[in-house]
Amino acid sequence: MGRAPSLAIGGVRARGTRPLEEGVPFLEIDESNSKILCRVPAFSKPAEGSDWRAVTEFTLQNMNNANIPAFGLGSFRLKGQTVIDSVKTALELGYRLVDTAQIYGNEAEVGQAIAESGVPRDKLFVTTKIWTENLAADKLAASLKTSLSKLRTGQVDLTLIHWPSPGGAVPVAEFMGALAAAQDEGLTRLIGVSNFNIALLQEAIAAVGAQRIASHQIELHPSLQNRKVVEFTSAQGIHTTSYMTLGYGKALQEPVIQAIAAQTGATPAQVTLAWAMQKGLAVIPSSTKRANLQSNLAATQLKLQPEDMARIDALDRGERLVNPEGLAPRWD
Repeated sequence: MGRAPSLAIGGVRARGTRPLEEGVPFLEIDESNSKILCRVPAFSKPAEGSDWRAVTEFTLQNMNNANIPAFGLGSFRLKGQTVIDSVKTALELGYRLVDTAQIYGNEAEVGQAIAESGVPRDKLFVTTKIWTENLAADKLAASLKTSLSKLRTGQVDLTLIHWPSPGGAVPVAEFMGALAAAQDEGLTRLIGVSNFNIALLQEAIAAVGAQRIASHQIELHPSLQNRKVVEFTSAQGIHTTSYMTLGYGKALQEPVIQAIAAQTGATPAQVTLAWAMQKGLAVIPSSTKRANLQSNLAATQLKLQPEDMARIDALDRGERLVNPEGLAPRWD
């Protein structure tokens, strides 16, 4: 893979190319020089006329010393043999991040798929999330140990607080302290949060410090770009993972995205995923079909032009699709 020109991506500087033998893009965080490297694999030759240059190195500030994949597999709503097959196929294709959660009810199946995949555990990045009923200080670590047992691993790579405690029943300081203690115990390599607003993020930072919070996972897609929250976490050095990047498929129906796909020889899904990654976000799309899993992974090769990025940016309508009553905070 040759040398690529420097790029400016969503306030994040991209420099050059660094191929990865494992064949999966990573955000490599080096605490000594605050550098994140996104190393992207080689794929087969793309469609004629398409502009497929891998964005391969990101530089961020104030991050934990860790490797976080920029692209992974989500498992929301996948159960039983379906999730086993999805995970095994994805790992075979080159995925190296698998995202699950206690409430998904599929941690055991994800663990089985990983065990049967033949991919060494130390080559994978496994994320799980603590459900609200387990946020109390006397429950959190025990629930995480149960998750580890189901996942057949002694440690996960990232543990997130899935949603803030409904009605503030468990204070942020309590569950963040318990999560940090679980990290100190070696149950999880990194910790983070999900579905927080800025006020809750500020409380979490006050409890454990911004440098300890590796990631914030939120709903983010072209029609809901959550700019205030992303700007806040970016300023704090907290990485953002986008879930529902395709917006339940709605993004694929956007005429602007369809037009860009036609121009580049890519699919609407690839365009949408590439847009998010070029903004410095990690993505975790899910699929049960091998062709879609392979196609989604190829989005790591698509380089969108600045004008196309701007056209997708302009699709932001604040259209939130996930807003569960009793769980969701007051959004920014």
